[in-house]
Order: sequence, then structure tokens, then C-alpha cells
Amino acid sequence: MQKRKLGKSNLEVSALGLGCMGMSFSYGPPKDKKEMTDLLHAAVDRGVTFFDTAEVYGPFSNEELVGEALAPFHGKVVIATKFGFDLSGKDNRPGAAGVNSRPDHIKQAVEGSLKRLKVETIDLLYQHRVDPSVPIEDVAGAVKELIQGGKVKHFGLSEASAKTIRRAHAVQPLTALQSEYSLWTRTPEKEVIPTLEELGIGLVPYSPLGKGFLTGAIKEDATFGSSDFRSTLPRFTPDALKANQALIDLLGSIGKRKNATPAQIALAWLLAQKPWIVPIPGTTKLNRLEENIGAVEVVLTAADLREIEGAASKIKVEGARYPEKLEKMTGL
Repeated sequence: MQKRKLGKSNLEVSALGLGCMGMSFSYGPPKDKKEMTDLLHAAVDRGVTFFDTAEVYGPFSNEELVGEALAPFHGKVVIATKFGFDLSGKDNRPGAAGVNSRPDHIKQAVEGSLKRLKVETIDLLYQHRVDPSVPIEDVAGAVKELIQGGKVKHFGLSEASAKTIRRAHAVQPLTALQSEYSLWTRTPEKEVIPTLEELGIGLVPYSPLGKGFLTGAIKEDATFGSSDFRSTLPRFTPDALKANQALIDLLGSIGKRKNATPAQIALAWLLAQKPWIVPIPGTTKLNRLEENIGAVEVVLTAADLREIEGAASKIKVEGARYPEKLEKMTGL
């Protein structure tokens, strides 16, 4: 597995990470613990060294799963987790739980994450969503104290605006920004990616396969159960799925030439954008894990990238990324 550095931080990770959320949360019922532990071990065996979780996934159960499964590999893997939701209520899903990034709450969240992850130091700690009621300087200051105290190594933000990134970075240098970025969500290109490049901050795209859509496995008549987060997303209505199929056709046609799947082309496209971009596709299946890892070997030439860009620019992606309430929590 190739390695990449996240910005100027010298935090080196595998070129492709593994998003662990779906193992416990959001995409249907939680998966079998032993099967997921085996999958995490298989990822390590295949050279993946970068794993992503958060306290809200479950809540808490995903950190416990990841912590236990990766305990034998301490020092060999990088585990990223996140704080920032108020998990004191009955409904702790990210969309339902309010945000809370008060400094005392951050410190409390970190103590919980350290225990569940079975580590003495968190490798990379993200603010999961910007809290409009807490100045980002106070958030960065709290994480700075945690870094000075040896509880955290690296600081990151998620779904933050360029302005917020600059303000946080001035207090405690950021190692990474995690935001949704893929061929069907290109919002970061306008302001965020140039800011990251200027400041030397890495980008970790989540949902790099469009929550499964860019694999080509989700057809226009697909339905999603109530425990599947996608059942609430405007982009996964039948009309939107039908309209957005043009993107799959594009990835498929490039893939045929490259002997690669649509998912591999989608990931290879992201990897080709910048050398400090590290996508974290999630999966619960070994064959998908291996397929995703295979994307690292797919080489897209400058001509291929121009062709994808030209074709993608003519495709209008239908449907909002999130329902209005969740969309309001992004880009602050």
C-alpha cells in the first residue's frame, strides 16, 4: 500500500483509509462484531493504516469495536475520532443530537474516547461539526491543551468553511480537514481546497463513493430501510437516483478501458487530485475492501482526468446532499 502525508504535519498514513461508521451505525442494523473485527484485521493485513471512527457512531459502540479490534496493532496504525455532538439526550443520531464543542465538553469527550479506543493518545482528533455558539478559537485552544497534555497528537475539523479553517489553524495548526468530496460532491473545490493547499493541511474525503452510489450497485429503483440513513437523503430518492445514473455511466466507460470498476475510478480520481488527499471509503464486506484498495494501483493520465472533467461538468447532480437541518450544520 502506498503512503501519503496529511499536509505539512508529517502524519503518514496509507493512501486509502477505512471509514468504520457503517460497521455499527447509519447503514442498517449494527453488523456482527466478530465479522467486523475480522474485516478490520484484514484491512491491516492489506496495508491500511488509517481508520476513522467517532463517539457519535453508535453512539460509542463503533469506538469500542475499533479500539478492541486494533489493540494488537498499537503504534502501527493511526486512529482518527471526533467530538462535537451533545450525546446527553435520548436520540443520539448525528442529525438529532445537537452540537456541543464547549472546552469542558471536549475534554470530557476525549477521556471517553481514550478509554473506548484503548489508547493513551488519540492520533487525530476532529471537531465533528462546527458549533456556532462556541468560537472556533476556544475549540482550537482546548485541543491545543490536550495536545500539550499528551492526550492528542493531531487536530482536525470536519465540514468547516475556509474562514473557520484559517481561524482555528492560527491557534492550533490543523493536520487535516475531513469533508465530503467526490465526483458528485465537489463543493470543497471552490474555497476549501485552495485554503488547505496554502496552509499545508491534508484533506480526508468521507463518502468518497457517494454513500455507495458511485459503486454502481445502487439502481434507480433501490429502496432503503428506516435504519438506513440514506432513506432520509434527497439524493437517494428514485428520481434523483435515475437522474444521477449518468455519473455511473461515465465511471463505467472509463473503467472498461482501465480494467477497473466504477468505484475504483471514483477513488483513483480523488487520489489524482492532490498528493495530500486520503479518501476513507467505508465498507462491511471483504470483497469491497479489496476492490477499494485496488484503486490505489489505477493510474489516471492527464488525458483521462481531462476527459472525466469534461464529461462530469455536463452532468448536473440532482438532489441535495442532506436534509435542510443537516445541511445547515456544514460549511460553517
